[in-house]
Amino acid sequence: MSQYYDNNPSKSSVPDHDVIMRGRKLLDITGVKQVESFDNEEFLLETVMGFLAIKGQNLQMKNLDVEKGIVSIKGKIFDLVYLDEQHGEKAKGFFSKLFK
Repeated sequence: MSQYYDNNPSKSSVPDHDVIMRGRKLLDITGVKQVESFDNEEFLLETVMGFLAIKGQNLQMKNLDVEKGIVSIKGKIFDLVYLDEQHGEKAKGFFSKLFK
């Protein structure tokens, strides 16, 4: 699926970005640049493919490896949303709610 997002296939310096969900209870995410914010209902991650918002219930960070860009989250996952330039208004609304 990365062929849809790869503008330059020869560019190998960008780390892979994968989201693996196991039974709506566990998420393993690679290609994470940084964790912007998190609480037990929402995580906001900056990935190599844009910002990723994860919403749920009783969310906890199970594992964080900054060097490898890997984050593991456990809890009940409701929603995964990428916030990028194509959805600028939605992202603005999300950030304004987040930083009130």
